[in-house]
Amino acid sequence: MQHWKRTFAILFTGQFISIITSSLVNFAVMLWLSITYDSAVVLANSAIAGFLPQAILGLFSGVYVDKWNRKLTMMLADGFIALCTLAISLYFVYGEPELSLLYLLLALRSAGSAFHMPALQASIPLLAPEDQLLRVSGLQQTIQSISTIGGPALGALAITYLDIEYVLLFDVIGAIMAIGSLFFIHIPQPPASESHSESIFFQINEGIKAILSKSGMGLLFLGSICVTFFIMPIAVLFPLMTIRHFEGGKFEVSVIEVIWGVGMFIGGSALGISNSKINKVILVNLTYLVLGFSMLFIGVLPKEYFILFVSLTGLGGVASSVYYASFNTLIQEKIEPEVLGRVFAMFGSISLFPSLLGLMGIGIFAEDLGIRNSFILLGGLIAVIGLISFFIPKVMNIDRLKNQSQPEL
Repeated sequence: MQHWKRTFAILFTGQFISIITSSLVNFAVMLWLSITYDSAVVLANSAIAGFLPQAILGLFSGVYVDKWNRKLTMMLADGFIALCTLAISLYFVYGEPELSLLYLLLALRSAGSAFHMPALQASIPLLAPEDQLLRVSGLQQTIQSISTIGGPALGALAITYLDIEYVLLFDVIGAIMAIGSLFFIHIPQPPASESHSESIFFQINEGIKAILSKSGMGLLFLGSICVTFFIMPIAVLFPLMTIRHFEGGKFEVSVIEVIWGVGMFIGGSALGISNSKINKVILVNLTYLVLGFSMLFIGVLPKEYFILFVSLTGLGGVASSVYYASFNTLIQEKIEPEVLGRVFAMFGSISLFPSLLGLMGIGIFAEDLGIRNSFILLGGLIAVIGLISFFIPKVMNIDRLKNQSQPEL
């Protein structure tokens, strides 16, 4: 463990470049779709294309993440994403940008992420001391937030001066840098699970049992899945809320994206520089309340209160960052390293399925219920989940469970 800081410096440098270029491309594509089509359905379909493969593959990818070399898995996943992006970019060079091909690109990137993200999250407790996991998660969120701040600004600039096919190439460059950084670090492999020789369905069941065997962990996962279900339509509707209700344009959409990143930076930095012993379940529940009420109040704002809209968005970013860091740390601390890949992959998959159902009903939220009413209703439901969670003893006691030991490096 003596060189863990150096290892994370190299790992996170590569990941930072990859994340910021992906953020640039994601925002540029979203902005291009918003301006070109001005359709909530198109934005929802793009989100579905970006989530559905990950949701389906996530049911199985964790089994292979736990079995395969995690470093090599990340490198191959990044390489696959880069090749797919490059292929579609080259197609656009010689033809008209087509909506269906952008959907395909989002789907292929999602397939790569189904292996990359569980491998990354499952590797972290193998690299950092147990008492530093929350700080590392905070630093991860800080990196994500910087990318969220810089990505929209760079994405808006890129899509203004470059065609979409050339903007996509930034993602290829980022993937190459992430792969290169992995060559310089060693990621230890946890002891092989006895279930690795069993069928894939047996191994999936082992991952489920790892969650349910910890008192209250299943309820914690259920609450997070419900919050993800409610927040997903809000995330998709943010650009349209800015454009339609607050009568903004490219600049205002970029401001909202950047300020969300600023909030994430504040939340992640606070966790990254501190070594607080606060109960992480309390942090998770508090973030539900803050995030829920922030979205609810955004929904009731008149269009003249754009500055307050910006402030509440930043507060939501703070809550989001603290939530992800706290929730991921709980999983990394309480679940055995040899099944972590399965747990992260399955949680990502299971949480995405209800979110996809929410996205499929985006027309109801955007057109029938109305964007403002959608923010009010969904934000209120998120806050209710946070409030209820404080009164479930099994959930509140999770952080007191005995932590899992880490393998020696």
